[in-house]
Parts: sequence; C-alpha cells; structure tokens
Amino acid sequence: MKVVGRILGAVAVTALLAGPASAQSQPMQKYGEPDTEKSASEKAAEREAERAYKRSLGNIPEQKSTDPWGTVRSDSAPPKAAAKAPQAKPKAKSAEGAAKQK
Repeated sequence: MKVVGRILGAVAVTALLAGPASAQSQPMQKYGEPDTEKSASEKAAEREAERAYKRSLGNIPEQKSTDPWGTVRSDSAPPKAAAKAPQAKPKAKSAEGAAKQK
C-alpha cells in the first residue's frame, strides 16, 4: 500500500512539473523579429474596438474639482488662489551704509 502511494505521489509531482515546462515550449515572437501581418478581419476588429473605446470615453461625465479638506476649512477663509501676494521686504542696510548716514 505504501508503494502504491509513493508511486502515485511521484506521478502527481511529475505531472505538476510538466505543465509549466510544456507552456515554455510555445513559439513566441523574438526580439527584433518583424510583426506578423494581421488579417483583414483582425484589422477591422481592432478598428472597431478603438472606436468603441473612444465612444465610451465620451460617456464619462466631467468631474467637478474636489476639495477633500473643504469641510474642515471655514467658509470665511479665502482660498489659496485669491490670497494676497507677500509684500516685498525692504533691503537690509549694510554696516558701511549705516556708518555713512550717521
């Protein structure tokens, strides 16, 4: 009975390892090879899919701008865009300039 179980286990492991190995043997396009020509029906299907995609983009409504912190801010606070520009600082006087004025 133990021998049959071991044989079945070995067969199961072999079958599980053979699946990925056989998937690697499928032919694929290599780097630098020219693309294969598409049939007329494949080209038509691709064009129709592109048109459907563009139509679906037109169905999306315009999104209004969101302000996630809008409920936290008070209504009286001005928004950042309307805030006043910072005033220019007066030039600092050098030590030489201060000595000449005295």
